[in-house]
Amino acid sequence: MTGTMDIADIATRDYIEVDADERLGKVRSIFERENPKGIIVTEGGEYAGVITQKELVQSHVEDQAKARALMQHAPKIKRTGDVRETARVLVESGTKVAPVFEANKLWGVITDDDILSAVIDNLDALTVEQIFTGDVVTATEDTEVGQVINKLREHGISRVPVLNDDGKLTGMVTRHDIVDVVVRDMDKATTGERAGDVDRVLDLPVYDVMSSPVATTTIDESVEDAVRRMLENDYAGLVVTPERDDSLVAGIITKTDVLRALSFTEEEHMDVQITNINLLDTLSRQDVRVGIEDVADKYQAMQVQHAHVRFQEHKEKLRGTPLINCQIRLRTNKGQVAGTGEGYGSKTAFNVALDKLQRNVLERKGVRSDEEYRGQLLRKLGEL
Repeated sequence: MTGTMDIADIATRDYIEVDADERLGKVRSIFERENPKGIIVTEGGEYAGVITQKELVQSHVEDQAKARALMQHAPKIKRTGDVRETARVLVESGTKVAPVFEANKLWGVITDDDILSAVIDNLDALTVEQIFTGDVVTATEDTEVGQVINKLREHGISRVPVLNDDGKLTGMVTRHDIVDVVVRDMDKATTGERAGDVDRVLDLPVYDVMSSPVATTTIDESVEDAVRRMLENDYAGLVVTPERDDSLVAGIITKTDVLRALSFTEEEHMDVQITNINLLDTLSRQDVRVGIEDVADKYQAMQVQHAHVRFQEHKEKLRGTPLINCQIRLRTNKGQVAGTGEGYGSKTAFNVALDKLQRNVLERKGVRSDEEYRGQLLRKLGEL
């Protein structure tokens, strides 16, 4: 993508809004009926936050609770914001929708689909192989819905391919499929029946709620064609299959993968995603990138394709500084490698995790140190 593009003509004023005091039962019904990217929450007529499907699936909050219980503070985007930067912000905040402000007033929203629709003609230079995720979390047909929800939560994903006993692809279950079936059952039940009713849904085999057949793509398809099919059919992702057998799973490509690719710049070649970036205190985004690049550059045989750094805050504090857990996970040509650490403040936690990561890398066979190999590991995207 040459030059810069802002979101002024991409953002939309078409969004769903609820008051912070609205019942969550009503919010769940809106998601089931309208399937929006997210719902804007207002308080006293002013923007307060957003609710997405992710929060609904990951929560155990009762229908009688207020919308504010699940409200997230999505990053505010200026109406003149840059498309690349907006794509990065959506990826790092883990949301598909963000509020757009003009002159400090809520103007509208920007969604992942808005961005992808605007840049789709620039995606023909990329192939699926360059950006898809090869390490896929799957389920079998008899896996219970409750176990699938745990997989979605644990891995921070929105969909899971379903395999039969022979390891063949037979279906796909998404966060929306689960919200759909849970809301439908809750609507039919009385308040007294609901707890047992939800338990019944959680015990269902995923075969009963999955979608079939599954939309697939191959590694040599252009990202433009893949995204076009996602947008036309309202798919959030496609299963990547080997060229000659669409019943095997080679990986998955999602809209988030494409947004992440858009957020690359000439200066930043390594793809580093940070979850809960708001927990960075004395640590900067650049510090995180440099730390990971320093580890990656030492090992010639290990080419880093994607780095994911997740921060989580614990309640415990030391002189006002919270205990932070940091997990660094690298996807490389040698498989995945990770390091986890804890410390008071994000900087300490990150340094402990980085040290653990380096030790884990050293333990891997076939990885040799080579200080002069600097720069060649960094992944380039091509001319977007």
